[in-house]
Amino acid sequence: MSQAVPMVEIWRGPFLESLHLGQAVICDDSGQIVQAWGDPDAVVLPRSSSKMLQALPLVRSGAAYAASLGTEHLALACASHAGQTRHTERVTAWLHTLGLTESDLRCGTHMPYDDEARDDLIRSGQQPCQCHNNCSGKHTGFLTLTRHLKAGPEYVEPDHPVQKACLEAFEEATGETSPGFGIDGCSAPNFAASLHGIARAMARFAAAPSDSPEARIHRSMRLHPDLVSGTGRACTDLMQAMNGRVVIKTGAEGFFVAILPDQKRGVALKIQDGTTRASESAMAAILVKLGALDPKHPAALKYMSPHITNRAGLITGNLRPSAALS
Repeated sequence: MSQAVPMVEIWRGPFLESLHLGQAVICDDSGQIVQAWGDPDAVVLPRSSSKMLQALPLVRSGAAYAASLGTEHLALACASHAGQTRHTERVTAWLHTLGLTESDLRCGTHMPYDDEARDDLIRSGQQPCQCHNNCSGKHTGFLTLTRHLKAGPEYVEPDHPVQKACLEAFEEATGETSPGFGIDGCSAPNFAASLHGIARAMARFAAAPSDSPEARIHRSMRLHPDLVSGTGRACTDLMQAMNGRVVIKTGAEGFFVAILPDQKRGVALKIQDGTTRASESAMAAILVKLGALDPKHPAALKYMSPHITNRAGLITGNLRPSAALS
């Protein structure tokens, strides 16, 4: 990522204190680059930003239809949820309809990202289960496909039919042969592509016919932004601010994507140092640039140009997109 460019600045008083470098690509429905920052050919791991691609085999195979999955299920299959009750109860119920339990998941356990949900667990003396994992919806989708394919239970193995189907969908959508994969935080393979390839895939989602699996997936996310992430989190807040017209999805290590059906555009963004505060600011700035997000909306201000406060509550500086984005 040697060609990364300044994307987000941190100012303290009159001083530029820190600088986040990154790269981004905006693609149109033909897969061509509309605008780029940095190197579009940089090879990246999209992390959780690729969950829509991982959900494609669930719909294309007929597994979603056979299991009577609705829009909430598909939103959860693409979610990095906060572990709130609305998330865990729906995942648990989905597993129950499959005749499965939390122990059939392979995503591992962590505390809920949501403060209230975490505190409730601590006060009750309970330990988190795998349903609290932010990827448990994706993994329940994997299990739904596993059952449909009559495949074995270790669905996160790279040579499992589920992951082979995910790789096929990933390469088709990106228009590239993946150079390989890393193992994600939830133990599933995360396939690599160029930044251009990821933006191309998002543009294909944006331009897909209304009856296609791609449109069904992004429509489900737009209908249920609260399930895709959670209260007070960037994906939920910004999708709600755009009134369900745009899908955005974060990934670990400073990754972000956007699907803009009205414009038939796709966006992929990577912050070089992996910082979430920078990826949120940069994505908000790009959405403003594209006319999808009102720059004066409270959610836009919250993520694009937030104040920095100290322990006494004094405003000591601010975070802002670089001149290249604004």
